Amino acid sequence: MDIIADAPTGLAMALDPLVTRILAPNPSPFTYTGTQTYLVGTTALAVIDPGPDDPAHIDALIAAIGGRKLVAILCTHTHRDHSPGAAPLKALTGAPIIGCAPLSLADAGPRADAAFDTSYVPDRVLADGESVTGPDWTLTAVATPGHTSNHLCFALPESGALFSGDHVMGWSTTVVAPPDGDMAAYMASLDRLMGRAEDRIYFPAHGEPVEKPHRFVRGLIGHRKQREGQILRLLKAGTGAVPDLVARMYVGLDPRLTGAAGRSVLAHLIDLRDRGLVIEEGDAWKTTA
Repeated sequence: MDIIADAPTGLAMALDPLVTRILAPNPSPFTYTGTQTYLVGTTALAVIDPGPDDPAHIDALIAAIGGRKLVAILCTHTHRDHSPGAAPLKALTGAPIIGCAPLSLADAGPRADAAFDTSYVPDRVLADGESVTGPDWTLTAVATPGHTSNHLCFALPESGALFSGDHVMGWSTTVVAPPDGDMAAYMASLDRLMGRAEDRIYFPAHGEPVEKPHRFVRGLIGHRKQREGQILRLLKAGTGAVPDLVARMYVGLDPRLTGAAGRSVLAHLIDLRDRGLVIEEGDAWKTTA
């Protein structure tokens, strides 16, 4: 079943006995069909990634919660397509905001995601391995920095599910945009997920559920390594400026995504520099070998 096509904005769709999905009305070339907010539980609930502060989306969440108690509002990270809905949802329900640490950076560069949410104020920050519980569910924080330094996934052991936020998306690879995005951290976080045998399915913030997660993550790792090798080959051939690398690497790319692609290339270059494989000379880069 094509869950994205079958679930219009605002409709509460059960994906699992403990998991309901509601799509926010913020589609874009960067968010795919929009941010997916998840309700977890049956009698007392948690909300994961309440999404944008959009009245229609908040109304849809309140309708889906119904008369049940909301125990916690959890955020995977603080980009504006994920966390701003937390404050109005808390005001309406009294539920605490729990999850990632606050993070707000001034960043005017081209992105492939929303900028940071300056309004996010958590009542409790979850450290790696800490949990929030309800009558029939447990959500445990899994620290996955890389997309952002404060990114958390949330494991639901009762379902064998992992809410993967933007770390692993069901429609595209995630952006890793310096200065906060870190390619080395992102790759290490992917390796960490490869070691989690208990996860049978991922529920991402954008895109369809990932039903064979380890194979999918293996493909993400391979893709990044392929990009790294491509960069090194182009540098050795004399292409050294980021815009030129993007033009050679992303033939036919939607022009709206060119700036974001440049950020990902820069993230790779910074990682390669830190590993001693390239050096920066003005606006250009070259290999050390």
